[in-house]
Amino acid sequence: MTTPADRALAGPRIPEAVHRRRWAILGVLMLSLLIVVLDNSILNVAIKTISTPAPTGLGATQSELEWAINAYTLVFAGLLFSAGLLGDRLGRKRILLGGLAVFGIGSALAAFSGSPGELIAFRAVMGLGAAFVMPATLAVLMNVFEREEQPKAIGIWAGGVGLAIAIGPITGGVLLDHFWWGSVFLINVPIVLLALALMLWLVPDSRDPNPGRIDPIGVVLSVVGLILLVYGIIRGGELADFTDPTVLGTIAAGLAVLVAFVVFEKRSTHPSIDVTYFKNKVFSAAIAAIALVFFALMGVTFFSVFYTQSVRGYSPLETGLLMLPLAAAQMIFAPRARLLVDRFGYKATTTAGMVIIAAMLAAFATLEADTPIWRLEVIFFLMGTGMAHIMTPVSVVIMQALPREKAGSASALSNTFRQVGGALGIAVLGSVLSTAYRGGIEDELGPLPAGLRHTAGESIESTLGVAAKLGPEGRALVGPAHDAFLHAMHVTALWGAGVAVLGAIVVALYLPGKVAAPQRSEEEQELVKGE
Repeated sequence: MTTPADRALAGPRIPEAVHRRRWAILGVLMLSLLIVVLDNSILNVAIKTISTPAPTGLGATQSELEWAINAYTLVFAGLLFSAGLLGDRLGRKRILLGGLAVFGIGSALAAFSGSPGELIAFRAVMGLGAAFVMPATLAVLMNVFEREEQPKAIGIWAGGVGLAIAIGPITGGVLLDHFWWGSVFLINVPIVLLALALMLWLVPDSRDPNPGRIDPIGVVLSVVGLILLVYGIIRGGELADFTDPTVLGTIAAGLAVLVAFVVFEKRSTHPSIDVTYFKNKVFSAAIAAIALVFFALMGVTFFSVFYTQSVRGYSPLETGLLMLPLAAAQMIFAPRARLLVDRFGYKATTTAGMVIIAAMLAAFATLEADTPIWRLEVIFFLMGTGMAHIMTPVSVVIMQALPREKAGSASALSNTFRQVGGALGIAVLGSVLSTAYRGGIEDELGPLPAGLRHTAGESIESTLGVAAKLGPEGRALVGPAHDAFLHAMHVTALWGAGVAVLGAIVVALYLPGKVAAPQRSEEEQELVKGE
């Protein structure tokens, strides 16, 4: 096994021509990443508009909105690992180009969806394209930077997520103020075209000399299992009854298929997910941390938009501006998180980040309809700070746990668990929100006809929509709808905080502390200075 000192004496493994343009390549990779993340952050601002009846929106119910998000994330998560293997086998540049093209086509189709069902289907197409983009960006990064520069590059890469979170809601707000809801998807197309042109020009190709074989049975089992599980959870929230036989049956079937997936992967000679990676406790803890933090954050982001727009009355653009502190904190701290890791170690840095996120999620339970808005801004800034000090260190741990040749696989695993965590967060916390909201508003809907009562109880937007149709008689529902939503938001936030606390415990127990830097001889130091 070669040491860093051996590699310094042997010279860089990266070709000199690639090494010279590595920062320009990182810029192109961040643009590709920006498109994928931008789409979800734009959609978060647009969900209220899409839930509005035609012609303004599509009249999507809360469960349809959850599926519009989860159709993307489930296809994304289900195919990520196979996409990583395809990149290792066929070449990451080729996979990146193909993934971006599919994502652009899916975006154009989603923009002109005529119904919630069509939007869900085209979001799945976008998820297919994104699955080939995300792991390839990080895999290319690992193959154009030397090991000692990788933490810095990954920090900047993670900061790109913060940039996308900042640009997305503001862009979405501007578009929704001036154009129809479909413009939030159509905006992806010119960015895709620019990224394709720059990638053809700058990005080198790379592949694994010994790639794994594709595992179609594993892919099908993972996608089917996740869809059944998430469908059961969302359906339980929609019915406000998790004891319903169809809900229990669907969840049980999803879990059974996922168990079959794990058993099949353990016995397969070419598994989609090599479960032997998880024997490494540090690697497993890092993966779990990513899944848990996105479980909590995605679920909370889903309801925060309804708080700012439906309860507080802010426009989509104003909502986007309100989220700026979250993005700014990530942009500021993600590239610098490695400095804290150098000083305090992975364990202390990530545990502190998780504790901050848990505290801020719990702080959502203190927000009311008249809470000074600066408190929400502080919460968002501290959430972004916590996230930056988790994502960068954890990504470095995961990417450096496997050989550089397996960078596609490591990146795919990281992103798979991030997306699965996010999808389950939206499903579980969205269902908690739905159940708590229906319980809080039920008594107020008694005078309404049975069919209308069920529709009005689905979400705050559904209640306000029914109230608007009833005219003056419906005004009496507005106050109780706000109160019921605030109660439901408080319950959901505390659930999210509990999940973040669990993440803090995991990283505190299993992530490494301070990693000592290897000592170099005087000859090696002179060589490095001369480079």
